[in-house]
Amino acid sequence: MTKFTADEANAFLNGAFPGRGDENQVVLMEPGRAIVRLEADARHLRPGGYISGPTQMSLADTAAYMAIMTVTGLEPMTVTSNLNINFLRPCIGKAVLAEGRLMKIGQALAVIEVDVRIEGAEKPASHAIVTYALPRKD
Repeated sequence: MTKFTADEANAFLNGAFPGRGDENQVVLMEPGRAIVRLEADARHLRPGGYISGPTQMSLADTAAYMAIMTVTGLEPMTVTSNLNINFLRPCIGKAVLAEGRLMKIGQALAVIEVDVRIEGAEKPASHAIVTYALPRKD
């Protein structure tokens, strides 16, 4: 069973990131896995109508953050340590999904794999590996 639900995740994001928390919608939280959805608009596009790289990175980071919390519960001071993203193909569409899967969690670090894709697409537009530093347990 997950230690943090999608409803709790959305409430947390809305409160912790005023003006930005409701941009991404957490749609699934299960142990070690989270899916975040973004309804893209003009703010998220680059020339050519592609979903921008920064938008995809933000989604990947959010999905990774939420995937960790499915295991740890609410840990707001869990912070990004590294994000490496590969853009595989153009990301063109209205709704974008980022699926984070926890690969490893230790006492100090967690590593999450994230695929970003247009909703309904089979192949990812980008793939990220994200490392998070976990707060110390004193």
